[in-house]
Amino acid sequence: MRTFRAVPRRFVFCLLAAVCSLAAADQTYTGTITDSMCGKSHASMKMGTDANCTIACVKAGAKYVLFDGVKTYTLGDQTMPERYAGKHVTVTGSLDKSGVLQVAKIEPAK
Repeated sequence: MRTFRAVPRRFVFCLLAAVCSLAAADQTYTGTITDSMCGKSHASMKMGTDANCTIACVKAGAKYVLFDGVKTYTLGDQTMPERYAGKHVTVTGSLDKSGVLQVAKIEPAK
C-alpha cells in the first residue's frame, strides 16, 4: 500500500502564483475610435465627420474598433464606444485569446 505525503506549501504557493500571473491584466491603449469597415480613413465615404461615418457604419453592421496608428483592435463592448466615435481616446482593458480588446474604461486621451 502506497502512502502520499502532503504537498509542500512552497509548491502550492508557486502553482497559485503561476495561475494568477496568467490572468490578463488591464493595460491602456491609445488611439481613435473608428469602425471595422472604414478603419483609419473615412474620406471615401463622404458622410461628413469621422464620428458620423463611424456610427453609420456600425449601424450598417461594422464593429467599433480602436485604431492606434498601426494596429486595429476590435472592441468587446459595442455600446460604450459610440459616444467616443471619431475621437482620440485611451481605452483601458485586456486582450482576450481571440484578440478582442475587452473594454473596462474609455476616456479622452490626454
